[in-house]
Amino acid sequence: MKKSIYEVLRRPLVTEKTNYQVSKLHQYVFEVSRDANRSLVKDAVETIFDVTVLRVNIINVPAKRTRRARSRRMAVRNPAYKKAIVTLAPQDTIEIFEGVE
Repeated sequence: MKKSIYEVLRRPLVTEKTNYQVSKLHQYVFEVSRDANRSLVKDAVETIFDVTVLRVNIINVPAKRTRRARSRRMAVRNPAYKKAIVTLAPQDTIEIFEGVE
């Protein structure tokens, strides 16, 4: 089953670290679908935002696990997801990340 480019990118990740990456390194971070690869992410970002992608790094983020206080059992607090760090050409920007500076 072939995914459309709009199903590859789930949401942008905005944290203090990603704000630093946007301002200094021209890197934008997205949560992507579990079966996305580098070429799918590159095509999606280039067509949706009309920018030039230099490099794509993909990281599988594991689930956050915690223990229950009474029974000491392991419980999953946050599910696992996949994120992509997209490096753009220095002259390109994506407007949805530019709100926080």
